[in-house]
Amino acid sequence: MVSSKRIPTKHVLSHDALRNPIGWATATGLAVIAAILRMIGLGHPKELIFDETYYVKDAYSLWKYGTERAWPEEPNPNFVSGNPMPLDDPGYVVHPPLGKWMLSVGQMIFGQDSSFGWRFSAAIVGALTVFIIVRLAIRLFGSIWMGFIAGLLLMTDGEHFVHSRTALLDLFLMFFVLLGFWLLVIDRDYARTRMVELTTGNSQKKSADLSSFGPHLGWRPWRLAAGVALGCAMGVKWSGLYALAVFGIMIVVWDVRNRYLARVKYPLRGMLVRDSVPAFMSLVPVAFVAYVLCWSGWIFTDKGYDRHWAQEHQGWWSWLPDWIPSLAHYHHSAYKFHVGLSSEHPYASNPWGWIVQWRPTSFYYRSPEPGQNGCDWDKCSAAITSVGNPALWGVAAIALVIVLLAWLVRQDWRAGGIIAGMVATWAPWFTYQDRTIFTFYTIVMVPFVVLAVTYCVGLVWGRGRLTVSLRVRRILVGVFLAVAVLLFAYFWPLYTGTTVPYESWRQHMFNPSWI
Repeated sequence: MVSSKRIPTKHVLSHDALRNPIGWATATGLAVIAAILRMIGLGHPKELIFDETYYVKDAYSLWKYGTERAWPEEPNPNFVSGNPMPLDDPGYVVHPPLGKWMLSVGQMIFGQDSSFGWRFSAAIVGALTVFIIVRLAIRLFGSIWMGFIAGLLLMTDGEHFVHSRTALLDLFLMFFVLLGFWLLVIDRDYARTRMVELTTGNSQKKSADLSSFGPHLGWRPWRLAAGVALGCAMGVKWSGLYALAVFGIMIVVWDVRNRYLARVKYPLRGMLVRDSVPAFMSLVPVAFVAYVLCWSGWIFTDKGYDRHWAQEHQGWWSWLPDWIPSLAHYHHSAYKFHVGLSSEHPYASNPWGWIVQWRPTSFYYRSPEPGQNGCDWDKCSAAITSVGNPALWGVAAIALVIVLLAWLVRQDWRAGGIIAGMVATWAPWFTYQDRTIFTFYTIVMVPFVVLAVTYCVGLVWGRGRLTVSLRVRRILVGVFLAVAVLLFAYFWPLYTGTTVPYESWRQHMFNPSWI
């Protein structure tokens, strides 16, 4: 039989902060503010910056033709002026299509030549991630105040802000990874509550199957939804696969822990017997199906790159629908491109420096002449640099060490989840240090950095009777948040491409490696 003596019932069943309408209002309010901030001057600059030159045109091709098209030499001037001229040939691209489909929505609404429309989807999705992280932090920390802090830190982070105003893919990857993590945390709470109900008599349908392995927990819809989200993450960029793998291991640990706390005699075996197969089926096959569906435009049209490869190359695969071996060959070709990418780039960086934003990526830089483009000084600069808020990233490394210790020493599942997120979004890049990679990839890490810092802020904030010591600590928290907001305002010109005196731009370069 199962004993419930070790189940922290109060913790499992208490969701007051989650149900409180103030929590929903906080998440919604911060998301709306984030959206407004990201919409201000969103159409500037009226040109394709950085890798927008690839993804905006690919988004247009997907909208019009269902697959990416090739483009002639120097296509950007015509594209920007509203006269796109794609070739009739298929375009060879090395990232899946979902992120570009999402970018195409803005062009559908505002028109192909609207620079506001190019970036509209990114701004909306960026605001949605603020909503998600507030709700996630409230669930993790049981505090609306901690949810507010997490939302504020994400909203005012420079990496997040710049990506929310640029038509790149990585923000959409971050969105789906964060969404998948949030859904798995919801599922964990659901499973804990269900375990209590089935082992303490709180359920009207108390499980009769209380063997040494513990009860079946039944249908897990949140895990199924997480599988879809993580499949969509892979449908934006293949690096979403790392999140699927790491989060899969994470939920195994959570399932074993759930049965252990319920005093199941054999928690590991119980997980293997009761949870492992349903968990695998709700994540891996579901994610795979979601990923393949992201290629629907390529599958159901005949103009995609390598679409007819199987027809031109007969083999053992000939009995399969031709799109399957053709798509597999396309993936093999794209994989070879990725692993062989090692060209020189002035803003290439090493992942060791990402946690301190050692070499941020410049998305845009111009030196307007006096009297042009708002230049009222002798020498001017207009820049968009994807650099994180120094207040957040200045303490990020220390926060991660504290969170890691909290997981190892205190076995705090929240800390473990944050570490899992960091492993999924940061650790894989250490195996590609000989490749051309960039600090702006850290946008996918940002939510977990925010959660790590929020975790530590919660430790400083404390709880209980308001002593002098506690009052001082809370003042320090307030100062930290104020500094984060002020630094966000200070770096606004560097995030938005605003024309400023050259000396002002140099003053924003806190580290010579930023130039």
